[in-house]
Amino acid sequence: MAAQFFQPTTAEGRSAYNLEDQERMTRAKNYFAWQGRLVLRELGRRVVEVGCGVGNFTRLLLDREAVVGVDIDPGCIRQLIARYGNHANLHAFTCDVASPQFAALGRFRPDSCVCLNVLEHVADDRMALDQMASILVPGGTIVLMVPAFPALYGPIDRNLGHHRRYTRGGLARLGEAAGLRLVRARYMNAIGWFGWWANAHVLRRQAQSERQIAIFDRWVVPAAARLEDAARPPFGQSLVAVLRKP
Repeated sequence: MAAQFFQPTTAEGRSAYNLEDQERMTRAKNYFAWQGRLVLRELGRRVVEVGCGVGNFTRLLLDREAVVGVDIDPGCIRQLIARYGNHANLHAFTCDVASPQFAALGRFRPDSCVCLNVLEHVADDRMALDQMASILVPGGTIVLMVPAFPALYGPIDRNLGHHRRYTRGGLARLGEAAGLRLVRARYMNAIGWFGWWANAHVLRRQAQSERQIAIFDRWVVPAAARLEDAARPPFGQSLVAVLRKP
């Protein structure tokens, strides 16, 4: 395993959560399995994970030829190495997607980038997509998971450092501006849409509780995943998109 540390130049592109939040989400095993079923099939053999955090999703990529985990938080990278440092195909870097050093990752010849619940943290998301596309081989794929629907934006989003939430049309236009073609997009977690709206506009919660996460993961996710496999919902808490580089 190759671990290197680039000094991040800005606070942009940071992990989706701080370490405490990431450790709490590590226990949401059903949710990560659902996420994996939607995302893994879209990825190639040489993957760059932008905003890898402590490796909650990275572990699902370790059967690939090469996995490059990138995060702005050195603490996350240290935990990633502690968890999976025995895998020779894993390369870990402390690096900001907005920094010039990110371009150096092109030496791995990645055929795909995956960026899960991170793009909303970057002030200039167009620039972030430009950066990801620049390191991919021709025909490479960017897979995004982002929070959906601006109407759901509330205190939890603000406290997590979200600049925005997305729609399918808005993400297609963003990709087009970055020279990318939207291949597929689907909303995910329609049930969670209602919960997030209630948290944002009725309860005015400032953070998700461990109890909320545990109940959602144990009782809601298995049923929601089965229902959405049978019929894709027209809305959801999250949006999963696949963009292709020419």
